[in-house]
This record gives sequence, C-alpha cells and structure tokens, in this order.
Amino acid sequence: MDYQEDLSSAGLVDNHVQLLVNPLEYSDSGPNKRRKKDVAWLHCEALKVNDRVQIKCKYCGKIFKGGGIYRFKEHLAGRKGSAPVCLKVSEDIRKAMQLLLDELPVRPSRGHNLTLEEMKAGIVSPISAAGPMGIFGNHHVDDDDNDGGGNSESEGVDGLEINLNSLLHQGGTGNGKEDGTRDNRSLVAGAGGANVENSVHVKLGRFLYDVGASFDALDSAFFSSFSGMFSHRGGAAEVLGLSSRDLRGWILKNLVKEVNEEINRHKSTWERTGCSILVEQRTTESGRIVLNFLVQCARGTVFLKSVDASNIDYSADDLYGVLKEVVEIVGPEHVLQVITHVGEHYAVAGKNLMDNFPSLYWAPCAANCIDLMLEDFGKFEIISGVIERARSITKFFYNQSAVLKLMRTFTYGNDILQQGPTRSATNFTSLKRLADFKLNLQTMVTSPEWMESPYSKLLGGMAAMEVINDRSFWSDCIVIIRLTSPLLRALNVVSSQKRGAMGYVLAAIYRAKEAIRRELTKSEEYMVYWNIIDERWQLQKHLPIQAAGFFLNPKFFYGSGGELQIPTSKMLDCIERLVPELPDPEVQDKTAGELNLYKSAAGDLGRKMAVRTRETMLPGKQPASYLFR
Repeated sequence: MDYQEDLSSAGLVDNHVQLLVNPLEYSDSGPNKRRKKDVAWLHCEALKVNDRVQIKCKYCGKIFKGGGIYRFKEHLAGRKGSAPVCLKVSEDIRKAMQLLLDELPVRPSRGHNLTLEEMKAGIVSPISAAGPMGIFGNHHVDDDDNDGGGNSESEGVDGLEINLNSLLHQGGTGNGKEDGTRDNRSLVAGAGGANVENSVHVKLGRFLYDVGASFDALDSAFFSSFSGMFSHRGGAAEVLGLSSRDLRGWILKNLVKEVNEEINRHKSTWERTGCSILVEQRTTESGRIVLNFLVQCARGTVFLKSVDASNIDYSADDLYGVLKEVVEIVGPEHVLQVITHVGEHYAVAGKNLMDNFPSLYWAPCAANCIDLMLEDFGKFEIISGVIERARSITKFFYNQSAVLKLMRTFTYGNDILQQGPTRSATNFTSLKRLADFKLNLQTMVTSPEWMESPYSKLLGGMAAMEVINDRSFWSDCIVIIRLTSPLLRALNVVSSQKRGAMGYVLAAIYRAKEAIRRELTKSEEYMVYWNIIDERWQLQKHLPIQAAGFFLNPKFFYGSGGELQIPTSKMLDCIERLVPELPDPEVQDKTAGELNLYKSAAGDLGRKMAVRTRETMLPGKQPASYLFR
C-alpha cells in the first residue's frame, strides 16, 4: 500500500484531501478559535482549562496537558516512550500517523530567545525564533513531554502570530488567504546573514518563475518538510523554507526591479545601434494562441510582453494593431525590423506596418521558412516512408526499458534520437543519428542477448529487426540525409545564439541549393527541391535588409568569387529606409558615398590586417577603422 492509499484508508483523503495538498488552509470555525493546521486535530478535541489548552483523544479519552499536537500524534502512532499508546484507534489511522511522523525532521533543542528588534533587522525570521516546524507547517504546541509542562496556548502558533502581524510588511502582497498562510519569509541566521538569504531565496524564486510553477506549491506540506531539512542539518547558516507570499511579495518585487534595470540598459543600446522586434507564436495546451514579443540588439535579447492572440490571429488588421502598439512601446526610431511567423495575415500586417513606419522593415522568420521547406520535403512519399520505418525502430526501442538498455549497451551509452531546432528538423536529425549507429544496431539484433530476449519475438521487435537488416532502407537514408543536411546547416545558421544571422542567411540558402544540385546532378531531379526552397523563400528573397546583411559581410562580399551577386540598389534601398533623410540629408549622401570605398576595399579596408580578418571576424566586429567611418 503506497502513501496515498494509507492516508485514504485512514479517512484522511476524500473530505480532507485538501488538507494534505495544502494543510495550511485548515482552520477551526469561529473568529476566536485558534487555527489548527495539522490533520491530527481532526482526531482530538481542544479543551481550555484555566487559560491552558489541553488535548483529548477522541478514541480513548486520554487528556494531554502538555506536549502539543506532536505528542498526540505519537500517541495515535503507537510510538512508545514520550506518550502512552492509544489502544482504541484503528490500524489505518495509526499507520497514517506513523507516515506523517516519519516525514517530520528531527526536532532540535531550542536556541537562545531572539528579540523583535533582531527579527526586524533580518537576523532571523520570527518563525525560526518560535521553534521547529512540522511537515504541515504547524509549530508544535510545546516541546515539554511532561503532562504538566509548558503553556501550550502561549507558546503555540497564535502567540507567534502577534509578532508576525507586525512584520507582514516584509512579506509583500500576500496571496489572498485570510491569515491562513503564515508569513513564512525565511531569513538566515549565522554566517552570511541577510545576503545569504537573498542569494538563496532569489535564486530559488528565479527557478520557480522560469518553470512556471504555481506559487501555492510552496504551501505544500511536503515542501515544508523538505525546506525544514536545511534548518535541521546543523550547517553554518540556517535556511528555512519560502512561502507563496514570498514569491508574490518581496522576491517578485526584487526580480521585477532587476528586470526593469536590465531592460533600461538594453534601451540605451537600442538608441545607439537600433534593434529588432521578434514575434514568437505558440499554441498553449488549451488551444490558445499566444504571441511573445522580444527585443534583440547587440547587447542581447529581452522579453517585452505577451499577448493572447486567439481572437486576432487570422485578422490582419487586428494583428497590425498589436504590432503597431509594440513598435510604439520600443520607439519607431529604434526599430530596424519586425520579424514574425510566416503567414499571409502576417504579410499583410507587415506591409501595413512598413507603410505606417517608413524607417523599418517587416520580415518573416527565416528559421520558420526553412522549417516549412523541410516539412515539404517530408511530404514526398519516398521520404515519408523512410521516416515511418525509422520511427518503427525508435518507437519500439524507447517504449521498452529493457530494449533501450540493451541498445545503449551496443551504442556505448548514446541515443539514436537527436532533437533538432524544430519539429520537422528533428525527423531528419534523428534519421542521421540512426544512420551513424547503423553497424551498432545491426550488431545488436544479431547478438545472443537480443535473439534470446522475449522482445525479439514480438511483432514490434521483429519489424524493427527487419528494417535494421534492410540494405535499401539504409541506402535511402543516406540519400535523404544528403538532401536535407544543407538545409539543416542553414537552419543552424539562422538559429545560432553565438552570432547574428543577418550576414549569413542568403549565403546559407544559396549553399544549400548548390549542395542539392551537386547531389542529384540532373536538373529535373534537383529542380523539384529547388522549387520548394524558392517558393518558401519568396518573401525573404526581395528584402533589401537581407541583401544588405550579405553585402556588408566581408567574408562573403570579398570571398564569394562572384557566385552570388547582390545588386547595389538593394543596399541603397536600405540606406534610404534606415538612415533618416531629415533633418540632415547629408548623412544619407555620405553613407552612400562610402559604398565605393567598401566595394573596392580602398584605404584601411585594404590593409593586410583587414584582409586577414575577413574570414575569421564576425561582421561588425572588425576594427572600427575598417568599416564605414
């Protein structure tokens, strides 16, 4: 019986399942009642006798005058030594209490008492000062195991909350629960002080924000148990857990401040060098279409905002309105281009954007265009058939853990699947990966380990073995790999995080077409694939900004040997659009005049150092004296 089944059989699931998911939600009814946040309170009665709280077991009637809820759980669990054993509780509830106690960290002895001033100064949290926390986030009413020891009312959670309420301003905005969740802001005592706390908690906050975790996850009893380990291991610094209030409050405020400061640093770069707005379209699990807007410049890329485009995705006018708003936020004078998904509605919205803002370009995403080329390649019957046969191998191997383990033995720990930059690319990168381990797989399916395995007798196993031993399958794989590898290289170029793609895109597509021509040789064969590339690249082909990127890349401009010619008119189109004519038209004239120096490699551009760096240095990274002055 697993943990959940034990709790269910003990009556702690069903009506009380929320207590296990988020036990801090539980509280006694009545405004003057103390909040009881441990499920063990469901099995006892709290009696107030002479200003003291005593606990009465509902099963055997035993009254506990001290020791708190922890000692009562030991009573129900049958833990001998600190409390008498309940002889009337059911076995299911006893086992559930044992499981809960096993999750609790060992209770340390109390340290010195801390003052309110120390708490406010950030030396230690009031939670830490009050004593250890259990798995459900409650404090033990009393650590005294003698029936007459300690005032559980004064040393319990409520006594703590008097001080805590005065410190709520430290915890931020809260989470909408009426005092049901303690301000569990965890500070660090000892070496490092508040600086260590900020470092640990802010980094944890960044992680939780990044993965999109629910803030309420920190209210889980199991997170309390996990975080409690830090304070009970006797380290140099005592680090207690976070709460959802921390994530909604001071951590979020600090990170928002950091992000705004970073964006401001990027804005200064936008003003100097210009920037590109990237529009990423994705579909959520619920079917909603979301547009993410990012701004890219020489300093890097920052996220700007997200928009729910479920109702506007196929409306060019509405899409234009959203794009226009984002351009105005960044500043039209700073935007060089807006890059979006491929689609007719995007093309119409992009044209309207260029008409309204004459100083920028709209461009479809190059990676998206190449992905569509690969998708079209995959629709050919011979290619789709090979992909399906390859999938029969990977599907069977990865769905059987024993087969997967055996395969990795023969591939020396390597996988035969390889993730590509896009979904269509993954089909072809995995096909190449499969071909790389052809001999390993053939050795595997002829080995005694495989032949004696029951999986080799299954239909899936026999089908996989047949494909692996089929020579024609591997021959087709090689041809497909040679056809698609040039486009995969082009996709890697435009998806690179190490260098800007602008100066390399046209050359990458040109080289991909030439590689396909060399592979197939006959025009009637390679033109089928060329037509797909040209059709998908049609919008990109006429963009002056792509031509300017190639033109200003010394590696290609001086080294292409005339194979790929870019007309000077494309460069002049860019100058007219991106270099403002007003208030000083001479800037345009001077920029255009520099083209002749660049084309002839005159002056400093002809120095030996400049010539040597054409192949090795990225565009824009050459010494400033070699470029336009």
